[in-house]
Amino acid sequence: MATTKEMSVEEKLRALYDLQLIDSRIDEIRSVRGELPLEVEDLEDEVAGLTTRLDKLQMDLAQIEESIKSKKAAIEGHQVSIKKYTEQQKDVRNNREFNALTKEVEYQELEIQLAEKQIKELKASIEFKKESISQTKEKLDQKSTHLKHKKAELNDIMAETQKEENFLMEKSAEYRQGIEARLLTAYDRIRNSVRNGLAVVSIERGASVGSFFTIPPQTQVEIASRKKILTDEHSGRILVDNVLAQEEREKMEQMFASI
Repeated sequence: MATTKEMSVEEKLRALYDLQLIDSRIDEIRSVRGELPLEVEDLEDEVAGLTTRLDKLQMDLAQIEESIKSKKAAIEGHQVSIKKYTEQQKDVRNNREFNALTKEVEYQELEIQLAEKQIKELKASIEFKKESISQTKEKLDQKSTHLKHKKAELNDIMAETQKEENFLMEKSAEYRQGIEARLLTAYDRIRNSVRNGLAVVSIERGASVGSFFTIPPQTQVEIASRKKILTDEHSGRILVDNVLAQEEREKMEQMFASI
């Protein structure tokens, strides 16, 4: 390809249209993947979130079970104390000592009642946690299976298209180097502003591709002369004549077929 300074207007138009054909081909390849990469990413996030939730639930369950063990051990301690204070009551010398020991026994019994109530609440919490763990595991299994299938689907598509995409990305970069910065900036601006990514279009049946607005005959003659770079006044797209477009399409189709 000629250097930027040596390129004629026609060469610039051909280079721009070739770049458009290459970039459009890349767009087509990526459209085959569609939303799959985003779906895989979303599923990976969901699986990670569910895994974290499951880990926390299991940790909470372990802590609850540990708390129950601690409460049961405390109850055993209170029962030992009650037995001790009850035995001591047999050897008291006066009512004051007897009443003091009775209060200690009552206190230990209250502590046992409180611990038993807490154990009951903790056991109810265990059932809730186990149900949450079961539901989370089920959901995690479903999402993991779905993710596995989506990844396999994406990998199949990537295996079919990655080589071609990589080749075209290199070609796109190569063609961009041969286009002056001003035109490249305009190309990128137009391409990013239109839904179908077409910044350079040909004229067909008196209108630019994708447009219903007729281009004046005199303007069509100027476009066909390839003496200046003209844009569609309605869409802002760069225009090339149909003959040039057909020649470049045939050339590019041969390149695409060789990949």
